[in-house]
Amino acid sequence: MPEPAARGEVIPIASDHGGFDLKELVREHLAGLGYQPLDLGCFDRSSVDYPAFAFKVASALASGDHARGILVCGTGIGMSIAANRVSGVRAALCHDGFTARMSREHNDANLLVLGGRVLGVEVALDMVRTWLETPFGGDRHQRRLDLIENPLTE
Repeated sequence: MPEPAARGEVIPIASDHGGFDLKELVREHLAGLGYQPLDLGCFDRSSVDYPAFAFKVASALASGDHARGILVCGTGIGMSIAANRVSGVRAALCHDGFTARMSREHNDANLLVLGGRVLGVEVALDMVRTWLETPFGGDRHQRRLDLIENPLTE
């Protein structure tokens, strides 16, 4: 379970064309906060298929190479659906500072997903900082995550 991100930590980040502009700003913001963004694309506004980029970041987390990552697409919906198909990934589509904090504190989300066409820049950048600095609450929340990994069957 990842604790708050440590300064200097490498954070894989990717987007599709709809999230490209916000991804670029988030990448700069990460560096300014002392993290090392690992840009896995896309690299311009040309139309691309979001699942390819979601799987790049999700695979980097599932392999254990990185503890957390960030994805951006137009709404965040497609990226979160695709990323959550990868075992061990808990991608959370967040909309404000509260949902970013809760995604870490209650759900131990290891992948933050943002909607580049639906979020204001300042809100998005604040969400990134909050998400990286919030620890997982453990205890009853861990029990709930365990139920997701091993659902009870009747």
